[in-house]
Amino acid sequence: MNHAPHIGRRGARVHHAYPFDPTHGYDLDALLAVPAPEEPDGFAAFWRELRARAATVDVDPCAGPPEGEGGGVVVRPVRYTSLGGVRLGGWLTVPADGRVTRGCVVGHGYGGRDGVGPLPLTRHTAAIWPCARGLGARGTHPGIPSDAARHVLHGIEARDTYVHGGCAADLWCAATALLDLVPEAAGRLDYIGASFGGGIGALALPWDDRFAAAALVVPSFGAHPLRLTLPCTGSGEAVRVRHASRPETAEVLRYFDAATAAARIAIPVHVAAALFDPAVPPPGQFAVHNALAGPRELYVLETGHHDHPGVPAAERRLAASQQAFLCS
Repeated sequence: MNHAPHIGRRGARVHHAYPFDPTHGYDLDALLAVPAPEEPDGFAAFWRELRARAATVDVDPCAGPPEGEGGGVVVRPVRYTSLGGVRLGGWLTVPADGRVTRGCVVGHGYGGRDGVGPLPLTRHTAAIWPCARGLGARGTHPGIPSDAARHVLHGIEARDTYVHGGCAADLWCAATALLDLVPEAAGRLDYIGASFGGGIGALALPWDDRFAAAALVVPSFGAHPLRLTLPCTGSGEAVRVRHASRPETAEVLRYFDAATAAARIAIPVHVAAALFDPAVPPPGQFAVHNALAGPRELYVLETGHHDHPGVPAAERRLAASQQAFLCS
């Protein structure tokens, strides 16, 4: 069942100094009408083959001794192997009382991550917080750039070499690592990801039936043909500039469009999309939501990727909405 959008905002004008309008002229009605691009030939076959290859990886997970405990969870370092033999790190959080009834894979933004955060789930959740290849404190890998502007272009010459395919595989392999380390987490496995993690999550979810539900926050990589026309402060700007001189880039991006992939996601998904976002153009975010094939809930944020005094309260309201959706 799809719900009416929840407007988690006050409606006040957002003051900014960006050299462009981060709404790109779209109001809510226009955003709700943004479509997903059509699938390119071989889209599903490409992704199913990638998922099949990831399923054969011996992830060889290893969790180290506790690094900390608080809020009812124990935090451990974790390492695992992903597609192509890429060895990645991250964190594993488990309930301090040892009782696990569900699991979660938590994606991160293009800034990577250097630790864990709160989860909008029950206290009986075991979660893995992986660093995608090339990114974050424990995702560095030889030959893969660590800054967003170069990472987003890595291997973009062809669909078989583009780094975002490997990043999706990193999520699948992280799920395998979590279930190997904490088998009880298979009782209910969810995905949560924001920005980069929201877009890569949308690309990964249609092809892995282990996930029961997901929450995507200001998801990136949606509606690439439109994104390529919109200036931004995020990774999309590097792609837009490259496309201007190498238009063939658009053909590769057709296979990595989060909105195109969303049309194949059948599980329940909660999407938080922003009306104003300088880093991830709002039309792309809403295109991901609009394309979802299964039950969905839209939470409309006033802003994304924009710091202001109301952000902490907005994050608390969003977490409450996510928890109500994922734990119902």
